[in-house]
Amino acid sequence: MGSGSGSKKRTRTAPTIADVAARAGVGIGTVSRVINSSPAVRPETRARVQAVMKELGYVPNPHARRIAGGRSYTVSVLLPFVGTEFYLRLIEGIEEELGVQRYDLALFPLLTRKRLERFLNSSALAYHTDGLIVASYDLAERFPGGVLPTDRPVVMVDARSQRYDSVFLDNELGGRMAAEHLLELGGPIFAVQIEEELDREFANTVFSARLGGFRQALADAGRPLEEERIFRTRLSAEGGQMALQRFLRVADPPVNVFAAADVVALGVMEEAQRRGLRVGRDVRILGFDGQPWTETHGISTLQQPVEEMGRRAARMLMERLQNPELPVRSLRFEPCLQVRASTRV
Repeated sequence: MGSGSGSKKRTRTAPTIADVAARAGVGIGTVSRVINSSPAVRPETRARVQAVMKELGYVPNPHARRIAGGRSYTVSVLLPFVGTEFYLRLIEGIEEELGVQRYDLALFPLLTRKRLERFLNSSALAYHTDGLIVASYDLAERFPGGVLPTDRPVVMVDARSQRYDSVFLDNELGGRMAAEHLLELGGPIFAVQIEEELDREFANTVFSARLGGFRQALADAGRPLEEERIFRTRLSAEGGQMALQRFLRVADPPVNVFAAADVVALGVMEEAQRRGLRVGRDVRILGFDGQPWTETHGISTLQQPVEEMGRRAARMLMERLQNPELPVRSLRFEPCLQVRASTRV
């Protein structure tokens, strides 16, 4: 009797990402984030998933996925900067949603005009993944007809587009809300306008929309904002410090300051404290973005759902990959005013 008679040798099936997730008691997205070394995973969870991967002998094989589906399973994310809190939070939201679909994320920061020029060439790697998410600046406006040089799905986030799906915050409304709040406090009103190098390359930006809404609301209230009460600077705490120095040469306390970003508002607060001025009394400060640390510092701010905007943008992209014939969609978020000690007179 031969050893093979009456039976067949069973072939062992290679473990899948779903097997790892089930054994570790987590979602597939969490396993994907561990594989991609995402920081958005608790250390103990990461250790448990890695232990299960070793136990099962699971080895990620992105090349097999690419061949099997004719896709790279990678999404390009073009954004102005890396390292700022807003974009870190935005990336976290995008990555969370992409992870559920087992997609990887490739970051392409624009940073400067010189780097921007690279993305004005259709051969740029960013245009050859399965889809693109473009943050804050509508890069399409730099191309003929407002069309990016790719046939892949595109979603704008933190920017509005008539041609592409977009997820955006109503920054003009936020500026109006800021003006209305500061008008209630009485006293002279000042504003810090953030201007980055890339702002000069595009017709519309987040920061110009915020200041535009702010100025319009003040004008509607019969309190037009003079140029001498606007300080233009880069996105930094130092910019906020310099702004308050300028404003205090124009008017005596109490003064009201609208900083178009929380990090600039923090700089205004630091300068006020350095001068021995009372924040909320002598200097009233209103930021924008709703960074988590603003609550600790007592900074009033216009809050925006950054992570949710990232998740929804990624979800829109996945939906368009599944159904390219969907009509162009636009998802608008509104900011929420958080009043804290810095403007609570």
